Amino acid sequence: MRVLGVDPGLTRCGVGVVEGVAGRPLTMLGVGVVRTSADADLGHRLVAVEQGLERWLDEYRPEFVAVERVFSQHNVRTVMGTAQASAVALLCASRRGIPVALHTPSEVKAAVTGSGRADKAQVGAMVTRLLRLDAPPKPADAADALALAICHIWRAPAQNRLQQAAALHASRTPAARTAASRASGPRTSTAPHPSPSPSPDPLKGRTA
Repeated sequence: MRVLGVDPGLTRCGVGVVEGVAGRPLTMLGVGVVRTSADADLGHRLVAVEQGLERWLDEYRPEFVAVERVFSQHNVRTVMGTAQASAVALLCASRRGIPVALHTPSEVKAAVTGSGRADKAQVGAMVTRLLRLDAPPKPADAADALALAICHIWRAPAQNRLQQAAALHASRTPAARTAASRASGPRTSTAPHPSPSPSPDPLKGRTA
């Protein structure tokens, strides 16, 4: 499984590609940051993010894209920029038909470090260890992108099982059974019909 992790941001959009399967050593194929100038027009910045992500998609051809789910912060301006960059990542992947998964920061931290409250230094240290790197990727946005990719590789099997279980449960609901029954049409019985009982003789048992 090859996953492109995207840590969305307008000024620095972290990107990292990891390959492997759950339960086995993972390999980093590439890591970096797509940058835009804070002085540029918003539209031009979004185009720059799109072009940067397209280059990564062209070069590494990932099977999945994992993007950090936007969550509420006190800084509304930061949230807006993150959400806009996240939308660009979803657009680029969906346009190519690549499945996209969204993971919250706490899910990523828990998957990589074992604690949903880990700080960036702990995440970077674990990413370095898991991918057998010489040093933590810089800046932190790049390490976060790799952590997103690792999180998705490890969580994907469990998510697939949950989706299959949900689909199976839905197929067994009363509505689904009714629809299946209607689709199959009325049933005809092949059992023989019982012969009608003979009418009683009105003269039987009477004496002259």
